[in-house]
Amino acid sequence: MTFRPLHDRVVVRRVDSEEKTAGGIIIPDTAKEKPQEGEVVSVGPGARDDSGKVVALDVKAGDRVLFGKWSGTEVKIDGEDLLIMKETDIMGVLA
Repeated sequence: MTFRPLHDRVVVRRVDSEEKTAGGIIIPDTAKEKPQEGEVVSVGPGARDDSGKVVALDVKAGDRVLFGKWSGTEVKIDGEDLLIMKETDIMGVLA
């Protein structure tokens, strides 16, 4: 199945978090926080401004981004857990 987000929405795949701390302590799944970093899978065409013109998004597929802890809506597409969020929920792009 293919999924194409609409307007200013972005589909993000979470990046797996570390299994160990820097000191070597293994973190159990129950104690892990969901990562706030991900890779953009696909983007919508953009939002419309007041004059009706489509404004393209600043992010593109393949970008690594940071987003808020409670950002987006979790969905499962083809067995893969993804997030759908508005571009404004993204805090920045990692270079």
